[in-house]
Parts: sequence; structure tokens; C-alpha cells
Amino acid sequence: MPRNDHERWQMDLEEYIRQGEPEQSEKSTAWKTAIGLQDVDGLKTSEYLLETAKEHIEGRIDIKTAQKRIQSYYEERQTRSEIEEGTKEADIVSARITELLGERTFQFSPAEWKTIHKRLFKDIFPHAGEYRTYNITKSEWVLNGGTVLYASADSIRDTLDYDFGQEKQFSYEGLSAGDAVKHIAKFTSGIWQIHPFCEGNTRSTAVFIIKYLKTFGFSVNNEIFAENSWYFRNSLARANYNDLGKGISATTIYLERFFENLLMGYQNELKNRFIHVDYRDQSAIQSAIGDGSKCNNCTLEELAILKELLKNPSITQKELAGIIGKSERTIKTRTVEMQEKGLIRRGNGKRNGRWEVLVKL
Repeated sequence: MPRNDHERWQMDLEEYIRQGEPEQSEKSTAWKTAIGLQDVDGLKTSEYLLETAKEHIEGRIDIKTAQKRIQSYYEERQTRSEIEEGTKEADIVSARITELLGERTFQFSPAEWKTIHKRLFKDIFPHAGEYRTYNITKSEWVLNGGTVLYASADSIRDTLDYDFGQEKQFSYEGLSAGDAVKHIAKFTSGIWQIHPFCEGNTRSTAVFIIKYLKTFGFSVNNEIFAENSWYFRNSLARANYNDLGKGISATTIYLERFFENLLMGYQNELKNRFIHVDYRDQSAIQSAIGDGSKCNNCTLEELAILKELLKNPSITQKELAGIIGKSERTIKTRTVEMQEKGLIRRGNGKRNGRWEVLVKL
């Protein structure tokens, strides 16, 4: 897709997100995320995908029909160039990501990650849903041609079991949002570095993490993935690279800023050039990543409540409990605690009152 068409596609999706019905907005966000994630492998989607996605967003076809149309479109084409092959992959995988993001099912396990990879890349990669059997290196722009040291093929299963086991035992309850983001960044960069799949590793990681983060009980701003997928990949590489002879140490700081935008609604400037190992303008980097002071002492549960109160200041505690996935009694307790901490206040009485958020997100 030419760049101007790609930009028009993004504008069309944003219009659905802003003005569409809630279901249209959700579908549009899923498509935008799915298409944006193709950037991590330098792939662009086609005009045909755009038209098919519009029909799905508007409710004229379901996602299975959309997938069948895209598959048939390429089966009917007799000649294919290398560019068209890349576009075919982007179109098919985008539709599959959209389907996965629309599902309300998830199991936190390596098996789930394998299943996601298989569903995304079936009939595209011969090894879809299979762990790699050989060691790999990859030259990275952000590392000035260097490579991350990925897990050896022989250790993939054991390393995955260990990382997932540690994460299952970890409790986010009572953890500040800032500390939670640091932990999420560390976990994500860790499983990505294992690189269990030969190809499509970053796209399957992104889908897995999006679905995992949704289990925390508040909405994930998937558009951050759509608009900054290349930054996401570069920050993962930077989080796993050391060259102490040149004064370069692995850091998750860039990935943390990505997750702050994704989960906490921050506006950190996500610029790929800041991540590059040769970039030396520290004042620009510091300005972009900020001081991390915005409500970092809020817990994830408090942050989820704050985001819902900003969306709807008139929301009742019963409605809030349903959205957050907690009991009404828990919400009443939390809102009292949050008022005592100076995070929120209630005006105009209990019956017809409105919530006011007193901290900046």
C-alpha cells in the first residue's frame, strides 16, 4: 500500500474509533493494532484488506467471512511478486490478529503463546506453532548492527517454563503502577529474548502480552501498539543488549515508557532514535522519558478506577465494580481510601454526585 493510502487508512480507522458505536470502535482499534504490528517486519497491507475491514467494522460481515475473502483473494491471483507475497502475509495475519484480539478467552501459559503463533502463521510459515530447532542471530539497526543473544534452541522449553512459572507466582496486588510497569517490561523483554519461534516472534509476543494485560481488569490502549510497533520491537532489543566495552548496558527504560503510555495513559515521546545505542543527546532522551512521577504510587487497581472515573465522572460504584471486575464492597472501600489519599473526591452528594480525579494521568 503506498504511503498516502496507508495514512488514509489510519485516518479512516481513527474516524470509526472517534465517532462509531462502541462495537465499531472496538473492531476499528483491533484492525488498527493488527495492521500496525506488521511494521515490525517491514510489511504493508493492501487496499483490498482496507475494504474488507470496513465491511467487518460496519457489521456487514463477520471476522470469519473477512478472513475467507482475503484468503480467496490471494488464491485467485495467478502471478505474485515478492512485494505481493509480503502483502499477502500482512493481510492474512492482520485479519487473524483482529480475530484474536476480539476473543474473550486467554490462558497464561507457554502453550497459549504457541497456539497464538500457530493461529497467526498457519500456512504462512511451515513451522507455525513450533519452537525453533536451531540457534539464531539477527543484525539490529537499533544496536548498530549488533545482535541480541537469544536463548539456545536446546533451552527454550525449560527457560519458558521458568519465566512463566516465576510470573505466575508474582503478585501485583498492592504494587504501585510504576513498579508494576517495570515488572511487566522485565517479563515481556525476558520471554521475547527467548525467541522460541523462528519467525513472527514479535507479532505473537505483542498479541500474547495485549491479551495478558487485559486480565489485569482495565482496558489496554491497543493503539499504542498500532502506532509504535517498531518502537516496541527496538525497545525489546535494547532491553537485552550489553556491550560493556562501549559503555552499553541493557535497559528496560524505553520499554517501560511504552507500557506507561499503553497502560497508564501517559504521553511519553516514543522516538526510535532515542533508543539507538549511538544516540548521545541525553537531555533529549530524558525529556522524552520524563521523570516518571505521574501517579506512579497508585496501585494498578487504583489506576483502573481512575481511568474509568475520567471516562465517566457520574459512574456509580455498582457500575464501576462491573467494569473493574471487583465486588461493589471492594470498590466502596477503594474509593474511600483513594479520597483519603487525595486521588479523587466526590461532589454534589451521594445520589447525584460526580467524581473528580485530582491527579494527572
